Amino acid sequence: MSIKTNERKIKQLETFKRLINLILTIICLGLEIGVFAYHWLFHFQYSVVEDLRDFWFKGHLLEIAIYGVILYLLSTMYGGMRLGYLKNTEVIFSQVFATLMANVFIYAELSVMAYQLFVPDVFLLMSLEQVVIVIVYINVANRIYRSIFPPRRLLLVHGDRPVESIRSKFESRGDKYMVTETVSVRKGLNAVIGTIVRLYEEGTCNAVVLGDISVEERTPLLKFCYAHSIRVYLLPKITDVILMGAEELHVFDTPLLLTREYCLTMEQRFIKRSIDIACALGLLLLTFPFMLITAIAIKLYDGGPILYKQVRCTLDQREFYIMKFRSMKIDAEKDGVARLAQKNDVRITPIGKVIRKCRIDELPQLINILRGDMSFIGPRPERPEIIAQYLDIMPEFAYRMKVKAGLAGFAQIYGKYNTSPYDKLKLDLTYIENYSVWLDIKLMLLTLKIIFWPDSTEGVEGEQITALREEKRRRDAEAGKKYAEGSETEK
Repeated sequence: MSIKTNERKIKQLETFKRLINLILTIICLGLEIGVFAYHWLFHFQYSVVEDLRDFWFKGHLLEIAIYGVILYLLSTMYGGMRLGYLKNTEVIFSQVFATLMANVFIYAELSVMAYQLFVPDVFLLMSLEQVVIVIVYINVANRIYRSIFPPRRLLLVHGDRPVESIRSKFESRGDKYMVTETVSVRKGLNAVIGTIVRLYEEGTCNAVVLGDISVEERTPLLKFCYAHSIRVYLLPKITDVILMGAEELHVFDTPLLLTREYCLTMEQRFIKRSIDIACALGLLLLTFPFMLITAIAIKLYDGGPILYKQVRCTLDQREFYIMKFRSMKIDAEKDGVARLAQKNDVRITPIGKVIRKCRIDELPQLINILRGDMSFIGPRPERPEIIAQYLDIMPEFAYRMKVKAGLAGFAQIYGKYNTSPYDKLKLDLTYIENYSVWLDIKLMLLTLKIIFWPDSTEGVEGEQITALREEKRRRDAEAGKKYAEGSETEK
């Protein structure tokens, strides 16, 4: 089979895949909207409208449409419509969470319409029915989707870095990706292109992964794949992330990319600060009972201090004291050595495990936000000692302090607690380079989801910084080797 023929088949398959995904998603939303429509027509409307003669057919359609739009927007935002892209459990969790959030919004609307708090019993029954439908349907739909579309077969093009670290990322989603073959870029451009062509003609590969290879090595491969409509998964460099947020300009007939010397405009800073103050005050009032219970539980457990204060760094590496509810033993760092929380860390108390899982330990940081040390959304603040370690290994780590530190950020929402520092940096830079007020609002809503998602609260693996040091040594050795080879050539 020629590469052109295979190219046409893949395009047709992708179109069919999107169509199936759309149909399966519409059915799921349709079932949930149908449940709401039933309860509206036979229960809710009688508590809202006194004279049903004034609330005619179009009024019913409008109310059902409002609910459908809210559910659709929240499902899209939280990933409930990403069937076939996210893990089955995450799709179910996302859609259930989106459904419950939509129900909260519509409950508030109906309460306003009824001039009183809406009777919750039938509303809770409707939510339960929808949750059962979502769990059952998504499990069935996912099985259908996987039976029609098997995992994508990948060719991994790698450099000197061990392929296991890259392969493991894709193998964690074995339902979606399968690395069928690997090839080293050290074999030469022609050999790599020959491997791509051979696998495509055999039909044993339908995408290419460009791993830890330099820009010079990947550019001709990227151009070749683009020219032949071959799907490429690219592990971005820091410079790639920076360019994602570049502004497009044109000087006569020449396109330009502009990266600015500052991150947020004066207007953006004003709006961001206003949102921070309003939300922090609102949440302090809302969560005060939980904070009071937490404070009492910590004090009763071991009699130690309730709050834990620690020096962290924010905008331009300015130091401040961050406040948390204490989740570790009193003498957790009696030796004075700064350590990241480890997975299954023995220093964490039983109370600490609960409040860390629920993110209640972070609530005192609302005071930090009011004081202006932090923002709601931004890169998580690190300790000066940890920053020094990262900067020694990864100088680009300083880039994430071009904006104010945050209670939650891109790295916490789209990564995990134990995501590698280099990957966290790329996520934080993605936020900085693509900042907008709408992005902040979206991330604040997404933060509600990760509070209940366990993967985001795991500790780091102890080898992460050590692994980074080994990576730095490898890069330095490569640079020294290239310099030596260049000097030898000049001679």
